Amino acid sequence: MAYDWLKGVADEYDVIVIGSGLGGLTGANVLAKAGHRVLLLEHHYQFGGLATWFTRKGGHIFDISLHGFPVGMIKSCRKYWTKEISDLIVPLKDIRFVNPQMDVWTTFTREDYTRVLVEKFGLERTHVEKFYDYLRAMNFYDNNPETTGEMLERFFPGRDDVKRLLMEPIAYANGSTLDDPAITYGIVFSNFMGSGVYTFRGGSDLLIEKMVSELKRNGAEVRKKVLVDKILVEERNGQKVACGIVATSGRVIRAKAVLSNANIKNTIFRLGGEENFPADFVAEAKAVRINSSSCQVYFGIRKGETIPHIGDLVFTSENPKFSSTELTDFNTTSRTFSVYYPDTRPGSDRYTVVVSLNGQYADWKELSEDGYEREKQRLIDESLVALEKYIPGVRAKIDWMEAATPRTIERYTQHFSGTSFGTKFEGLKVSMELSDKLPGLYHAGSVGIIMSGWLGTINYGVITANKIDKAIFQMKQSAAVAATT
Repeated sequence: MAYDWLKGVADEYDVIVIGSGLGGLTGANVLAKAGHRVLLLEHHYQFGGLATWFTRKGGHIFDISLHGFPVGMIKSCRKYWTKEISDLIVPLKDIRFVNPQMDVWTTFTREDYTRVLVEKFGLERTHVEKFYDYLRAMNFYDNNPETTGEMLERFFPGRDDVKRLLMEPIAYANGSTLDDPAITYGIVFSNFMGSGVYTFRGGSDLLIEKMVSELKRNGAEVRKKVLVDKILVEERNGQKVACGIVATSGRVIRAKAVLSNANIKNTIFRLGGEENFPADFVAEAKAVRINSSSCQVYFGIRKGETIPHIGDLVFTSENPKFSSTELTDFNTTSRTFSVYYPDTRPGSDRYTVVVSLNGQYADWKELSEDGYEREKQRLIDESLVALEKYIPGVRAKIDWMEAATPRTIERYTQHFSGTSFGTKFEGLKVSMELSDKLPGLYHAGSVGIIMSGWLGTINYGVITANKIDKAIFQMKQSAAVAATT
């Protein structure tokens, strides 16, 4: 008989959280600290969503994809997690851009990025500051139809090199393109453009271990290897409400609120069921565009070998100028090297390199198994050739190579269309209105713009948890009043 991963779990909780990405973990922690009974369920054998890792023979630990986030991560982790976690967030030393238009090193702080734009690109400092100020003043509620491409051309007409320096890191951060609303670029760039780019010292495995331990200390029940089949929906007083989950095993667990950390499309169409939402909302949700995805190549350096410092994040491309289309092309030459040096994992003397390439799920979905393996090998071969331009002879030092694709992301996260960047801008409105359309059901995840990446998902988890906390308080208050009348 298969092991029951729900053994010992109660039949009812205040809140059930589906998925353990950083939004789900943080939402669960905020609610648990507020005194609610919380059950968090994760279908994978590890917690963390895309903030995760894997191990391979030879003693290798690989963090999934590249991880860089704004300084705001320190404040959010200190406030909503622990000082111990926030103290392990450290700045990256060197961000590098290498392509036919430039070879630039920067710390990515506002001061140093301005220096690069002034000294290397010949821009007026006052104009650069004006651009920064414009981005910082952007507001989600502004009705600004301008695209990112239009905005960059307005500030830097004809300067494809400047646009590339400004655009490439954000395209890797949240999948944004020149055709997306300018706000999807502006808010993300502004959050990064301050004190530089940060990472978690110790690796994703240490981060998630500390987060799960904190969750348990705060009284949350956490279970992995549990796939939720659907959200339990009942009709009360003529209105449908979400009131729990049904696991694939058939186990029903009830709750006052359900927080989905799944992709918003998965949440509505796979878990909630479109029959449980108003027709106009279903149409709006169907119109939400899925963002692009990514591929990774993992290179493990043999124990005892070393590699020189080439930068922490190295954005590279052979394309003559920046192109949103080329960046996600099946045969793109644009790739970012995320280099993990020994001080990334204190106590270790190991080096790893993670190569990230933006991509499209559709390019990988229909490949035959033979074709799929062949194309993954191509990714490895091309990435190795590219890496050798910066570290000559590195192939002799590598004893593990592996590739992941949008199909890999789909398999391990169940994200709709294997996306690693959630949805386009319009997905945020659908996400935020979810509990209005089906009371009791909430969402936190990667949608459109709540900044991006790790910091964005953490903060969205907090926002949604506060909505749930308020709703449950009102629910309990109403029940208390009813009991006395």
